[in-house]
Amino acid sequence: REQGKPGGAARGAFTIVEVFFVMVIIGILSAIAVPRYAGFVANQQLEGAARRLTADLSLAQRQARRSSASQTVTFDVARSTYQLVGMKHPDHPSQPFEICLKDEPYRARIVSASFGGDATLVFDGFGTPDTGGQVVIAVGAYQKTINVDVGTGRPTKTGG
Repeated sequence: REQGKPGGAARGAFTIVEVFFVMVIIGILSAIAVPRYAGFVANQQLEGAARRLTADLSLAQRQARRSSASQTVTFDVARSTYQLVGMKHPDHPSQPFEICLKDEPYRARIVSASFGGDATLVFDGFGTPDTGGQVVIAVGAYQKTINVDVGTGRPTKTGG
């Protein structure tokens, strides 16, 4: 007998019913949390990819203005890559400036890239694009569109 508990024995373990109910509660909470977490991660990857692409398009425009020469950006939808033609990769100066959005940390894909009927954007020496257009990128079911204004060349993000 335990002191302070009249007539009762000390309880030292959980019953199988208690363990079962705890497991059910954990399962329900997991069923709610895991899809939300996966959606959060997909949104973060998509936002990162959209920010990277927007920044690189702005970089291409600045490079065209700085050098007073045209700067071409080509998109390969099948490979989910884009390249700033003639520029060196900032992290790997011996390699061309090519970004693969399928790689970490983005794990995104290019759904479409359309600039006047093709997947090539050219900024002239004044930073003006040859045509406006858009690039659609996706991670899972989530998509964002990066639009390039034909007048200013400014890239803007829209979408989920």
